[in-house]
Amino acid sequence: MSRIKKVEERLGAHVSAQGGVHMAPARGLDIGATAIQVFTKTPNQWREPLMEEATCDAFHEAYGTSGLRCIVAHDSYLINLASPDTELNARSGDAFARELARCALLGIPGVVSHPGNYMDDRVQGIARNAAGIARALEHVQGDVMVYLETTAGTGTSLGSTIAELAEIRDRIPAPLQHRIGFCADTCHLYSAGYDLVANFDGVWAEWDRLIGMEHLHCLHLNDSKTAFASRRDRHALIGEGSLGPAPFQRIMTDARFAGIPKILETPKGDDDLVTNDRAMLALLRSLASAPR
Repeated sequence: MSRIKKVEERLGAHVSAQGGVHMAPARGLDIGATAIQVFTKTPNQWREPLMEEATCDAFHEAYGTSGLRCIVAHDSYLINLASPDTELNARSGDAFARELARCALLGIPGVVSHPGNYMDDRVQGIARNAAGIARALEHVQGDVMVYLETTAGTGTSLGSTIAELAEIRDRIPAPLQHRIGFCADTCHLYSAGYDLVANFDGVWAEWDRLIGMEHLHCLHLNDSKTAFASRRDRHALIGEGSLGPAPFQRIMTDARFAGIPKILETPKGDDDLVTNDRAMLALLRSLASAPR
């Protein structure tokens, strides 16, 4: 297997934007990150923040001087573009477009998005989700991308199979497809039935065949508190869950993933929200340099 290439590391965690998104870069530096993920708004409220010029300027200054190499956003938990409820679907579409618009103002290149919950019919849900994404991309011109995230397959959630993610992209109008990428979450993949422990190469071979490795723009590095194929989304600290350290060492030493942002979403702990992230980043870096 090929070792990691000499490219700039892009490794970090989701960090808080409490007090304003301009506060996030310093929090990334505090844990020793070279990449961060943020919410551009409170994720469990519909209320939309005012993105004033001063806010954007403060963020550009903080990020531009931080030395961080990459930043991605994550959209609101309330958004459900696959919903059959017309009111919720419309509200979700508006909120998603605003997510893209904030990223454009802040210069964030992509927003991670969970495919929605179809509630009634899976095929119709896929169609609604793709249509909602397309409308938002048409409304917000520019280069901001959508990174569709793998899901654990709980309930009626979409995106638990690689084929389903590919189908959502295929349903986006061709002129907009270049703005669709993907985010693979290790916990979600394992919980959905993709065995990164026993069949690491097979999982990524299927990804390359159905989606293409070139469309993988982000990785969420999370161990799982539940067993393989549990279809439950419960994140654990790296090496302390059912995946164990081996798949993470493979990711950290495989040249295919070298330039892809790798973001922790592991438990923060009850302290100052930095100790666990610092420890997990140190562990991942040690796995990158340790012999297999």
